[in-house]
This record gives sequence, C-alpha cells and structure tokens, in this order.
Amino acid sequence: QVQLVESGGGSVQAGGSLRLSCAASGRTFSTYGWFRQAPGKEREFVGAALWSTSSDYADSVKGRFSITRSYTKNTVYLQMNSLKPEDTALYYCGGAEHLSRVVKDYDYWGQGTQVTVSS
Repeated sequence: QVQLVESGGGSVQAGGSLRLSCAASGRTFSTYGWFRQAPGKEREFVGAALWSTSSDYADSVKGRFSITRSYTKNTVYLQMNSLKPEDTALYYCGGAEHLSRVVKDYDYWGQGTQVTVSS
C-alpha cells in the first residue's frame, strides 16, 4: 500500500521558518511535489524535485523554499524560510514519475499539514 504522510506544519510569525516532511512508504517516486491550498482557492504548485538532480519552484516561493530528499528514510522535506502570511495554507505532498507543476500528474497524495503564518 502506497502512503505519503506529511508532518511539520504549525503556526509561526511572519519571517519565521518551518520544515515540512513527507514520508513515503510502499513505493519510491522519482518526483515529489509540494502543493498548497488555501480556503476557497484551488490547489497550487509550490515546488517539486526529480531525484536530487532537478527542481522547480513557483515564483512566489523561489529563494525562500527548498526541497531536499533523504533516500535512506524515503522522506522529502520542504524547508520554508522567510514565511509570509500569504503562505498560509494546507500543504500537500504528491508523488509522480516526472517533474511537473500539474496536479493531475501526481498519482498519490498525503493528507496535508496546516501552515499558518501570522503577521
């Protein structure tokens, strides 16, 4: 059974940092993507990494967020620095077989972890 489990969300003040984790079991994906969804909005792309060779980030987070992988733990991390109130959302991790910004390209999803940034 394939599972993706996110953790690490919480409440921080603007300018703070958080590190989200996505632990995968049952399968290793070549690509892990992070997406977020705020209330009343569609799920939007945050960033994705293909193995450790390529990565892609939304303009809104470029330079502030970064994705790393631990192959021994089959876990992907989203390091979020200089957080802003507009980063507040439910963050999801997805698994795919190629680098993509498109939600439907991701075959599996976790349940999400909430990030709240106060001003």
